[in-house]
Amino acid sequence: MAKVEGYLRRKFANHSLRLVARPKKTDSAEVYLGEEFIGVLSVDDEDGDRSYNFSMAILDTDLED
Repeated sequence: MAKVEGYLRRKFANHSLRLVARPKKTDSAEVYLGEEFIGVLSVDDEDGDRSYNFSMAILDTDLED
C-alpha cells in the first residue's frame, strides 16, 4: 500500500493524499485528500497481473463552489 500511496502522491503532486486500509477488506483501501474521503482504490489480481483501480465519484453539489 505504501508504494501505491507514494505513486499517487508523485503523480498528483500532492503529499496530503493518503491510503487508509478498510476494515475487514484486504483488496481495497480508502483514498483521502487531507481529511476528506475522495474515493476507493481496489486491487485487481485477475490473470496473474496485478493492477490498481481508483474510483472517485463527483457529486453535483461538489461542483457548486
